[in-house]
Parts: sequence; C-alpha cells; structure tokens
Amino acid sequence: MTKVSHRQVWIFAILLSLVPSVAFATDGATGNNLITTIDKLFAQVAKAIFSVLFFEMLGSPLIVLWLIVAALFFTIRMGFVNIRMFKHAVEIVQGKHDTEGAAGELTHFQALAAALSATVGLGNIAGVAVAIMLGGPGATFWMTIGGFLGMTSKFVECTLGQKYRVVRPDGSVAGGAMYYLSRGLREIGLEPLGKVLAGIFALFCIFGAYGGANLFQANQSYGAVKQVFPFLPAWLYGVILAVLVGVVIIGGIRRIGNVADKLVPIMCIIYVIAALWILLVNFTRIPSAIGTIITEAFTPRAAITGGIIAVIVQGFRRSTFSNEAGIGSAAIAHSAARTDKPIKEGLVALLEPFIDTIVICNMTALVIVITGVYDPANFQATNPELASQLTQFIADKQGASLTGAAFGTVLSWFPTVLAISVFLFAYSTMISWSYYGEKAWDYLFGTSSIIVYRVLFVITCVIGSISNPTSVIDFTDATFLAMAFPNLLGCYLLSNKVAADLQDYQAYIRQKDQKITSGL
Repeated sequence: MTKVSHRQVWIFAILLSLVPSVAFATDGATGNNLITTIDKLFAQVAKAIFSVLFFEMLGSPLIVLWLIVAALFFTIRMGFVNIRMFKHAVEIVQGKHDTEGAAGELTHFQALAAALSATVGLGNIAGVAVAIMLGGPGATFWMTIGGFLGMTSKFVECTLGQKYRVVRPDGSVAGGAMYYLSRGLREIGLEPLGKVLAGIFALFCIFGAYGGANLFQANQSYGAVKQVFPFLPAWLYGVILAVLVGVVIIGGIRRIGNVADKLVPIMCIIYVIAALWILLVNFTRIPSAIGTIITEAFTPRAAITGGIIAVIVQGFRRSTFSNEAGIGSAAIAHSAARTDKPIKEGLVALLEPFIDTIVICNMTALVIVITGVYDPANFQATNPELASQLTQFIADKQGASLTGAAFGTVLSWFPTVLAISVFLFAYSTMISWSYYGEKAWDYLFGTSSIIVYRVLFVITCVIGSISNPTSVIDFTDATFLAMAFPNLLGCYLLSNKVAADLQDYQAYIRQKDQKITSGL
C-alpha cells in the first residue's frame, strides 16, 4: 500500500483549493479573454510543431512516412512477431509464464491495464469520429492498418523500456523512452545523441501529458456528458474531474495500477456491450458499412480535401493518438512490470494496439458509418433537427458528441451509457498519463519538484474543459506525434538488440517446452 506523508496531504489540500479559483477565473469577460489567450497559445505551439511534422516529402507528411516506415521495418525485422507470438502474449498476461521474485512494481496484467487505461480513451470514441469527420469512412481502414503494424512498434519500445529500466533500492522503477534512449545508445557508443534524444522526448512527453492526456480528455468528455447533463457548466465539470484525478495521482503508480486493473475491464465491457448492441440491431448493414470503409479508403468522396493522402494521414494520425504505438509512452508503464525477461513485457504490450485500435476503434467506426451520422445529409429529410445538430458537432469537431448521436439513433437512452463510458475512458487515461508525464518530469527536473507537475496537471483539467476543441485537438496531436521522432530513431538504432533478445527468448521457450514434453 502506498504511504502518503502529512506534507503531501497538506500540499494536495492547497492544490485542490486552487482549482475552484482557476475555474471561477474562467467565468465572465475576464475569463473569456483568458480562454482566448490560451487558445492562441495552443494554436501557435501546434503551428510551429506541425510545420516540421507535416513537412511534405514524397507527397506525404513526414510524420506519416516516419510512422509507417518504422512500423513496417519493425514488423519485418521481428519476423511478424505480432502474429507469430500473439497466443503466447495472451498466456503471459494470464500469468502462465511468471517468475517468482522478479523485480518490478506491477503484474503483467496490471501493467497492461495501466497502459490500456492510458491508450483506451477518447481516441477510441472522439478520435475515431474526428477521423471520419475529416477523412471520411475510409480513414477507418488506414487506422486499422496503423493498429496492426503498430503492434510491433509497441513490442519494440516496451521491450527496450524493460531492458534499460532502473530499479531503485526502495523497489520503485524508473523506465521508459528517456532511459533506453540515454542508456541504450550509450551502450552502442552514441551517448551524446542518446542524452539529446532523451531530453527532447521527456519534454514532449510532459507536453503530451498536459495535452492529449488531459486537455483533450477533459474537453471531449465534457461534450458527451453535456448531452446528458446540459445544465452542467464546463468549469464545474473541470473541477469535479480535477478533484477525482488528484485523489488518485498523489498515490503514484501502485495506486494507479490498482485503480486501472479494476476500471479498465469495467469501462471496456460497458462500451463494447453498447457498441455490440448497435451493431446487432443493424447487423444487415454491416457488410455495406465495411464496403464503404474499404472503397473510400482508396477513392474518398469529393468533400474530402486532399484526396487519398488526406484519408491516410487522418487514419494514421488517429491510430497513433489512439494506441500510442511509436511514441514511446507505454514503455513507461510496462517498465514497472515484474518480469525477469524484457521480451515478455514487450509481447504483453503488443496486445494493446490490437485491443485498442483493431477491436474498439473499429466498433466505434462501424457504429458511426452504419448509423450515417457522419453525413448530416442522411437526416435532412427525415430529421432536420438531428441534421442540424450533427452539422454543429462536425463544425466544432466534437467527436464524442457525434458518437453519442450515433448511439442515440438506436435507443434514446444510449447517450447516457456513452456518457458514462466516455467519463471512465477520459478519467482512466488522465490518471495513467499523469504518471507518464511525472516520470518525464522526474527525468528532467528531479523528484523534489514533482508536486509542481501535479498541481499543474490538476489545474489543466479545468482549462481543458473550457477550451476551444479545434485548438485543443491541434495542440494535442502536435505534442503526441512529436514524441515519435526521438523515440523511433532510438528504436531503429537499438532494434538489433531487441531482435537478438527475441531469438534468445524463443530458444528459451523451445527448451522449456521440450523439458515439459519429456517429463523433466
């Protein structure tokens, strides 16, 4: 059980007292000016990063090429480990290959749950809807391809996270991209490069924690909750979220792991059952919806600016935001798992993009495409009021609200179910990503100033709930995608070490199986 000092309690009490002040400061004319200033700041930062990330190369944005080429390279280099060892990965999560006495803070399942609680979030609900808004149904196809290839990217980075983690005397673990970039590259004679890449990654990871894991989650979840509770002001929702997040993050990774391994199954079951019900009611339309997704993946509708490249960009952009493969964040949670072989945790990690993107994101996409809410014209004649609402959701990029409307076309009370799911998804993502950002902060500034990070993280919950969606989406995408550059460069340079460890592990498994077969 995590011990919390009296000093931490007092600091946290002060922290909570600041939250309402920030909330009330956003109300009225002064608040509107503050929000406008924040939106402008988000836009400026996003524009600066986007100018690099979306630099055109071979007719495609640089970041998309970077993610695709890396995922393809790792998939081929590791011999399609995402297919070959999928069953073995499931067995590891079930505890069939555990080793007693292994160092670490979490079980394999808890590490997977903690990482999933960070990845399975509004990217699966709001993010998918935004992808279809901007890239049409065809973006779903490329998002799925991104998820399949991303399984191996996740395997590589999480194996490295385990391999180069630091286990401290008190049993706590420090790990993640910062450590395999600095320690791993030092092993191959690239120490100066490793330090630079680790510092850049840590900085963007902190921005990512405040952005995609906080601002976006608070912003989009409020949109869905507001559909059920229209009387709830944005600032009050932000305060409630801030208090709930703060209570958990003060306890550290063990408390986050304990909450996540209970919360993740519940929220996944709620959302999956709701989505399955929609699909069951409309099962005759599923083949047509899949056909639309595949057709528009290669021949997008005229309304999509940029043609097929725009569709691919939206697909991979949303895939990365949803499953985080290639950006190095999940390696932080997986580095805390109890295991004696890094490859084991890498195999556990490759399940994340499968669950997150290939299963959950596709269910959301099918619900949206089948119900037709992505195109308001489908309802112009039969339900003009709904058509007007959908038009507004699309204009405001309120993805969660659009998904809620899709659920609402079948049963009127489904948006309530979705609002609960959205809140749980957002909450779990925020508490898990708070740990990621905290570890990055620790790497750059040390443990003594962690409380500053936590205070800012909690206050950001309120800022996110009242900010402009467009500015928030651009800012969060920019900070998330930027993490891929230093991370994947390091993964490329260290891929031979992962491949060698994988071969050794496969030999170990074969030897173990032979002993069992021979009865030794």
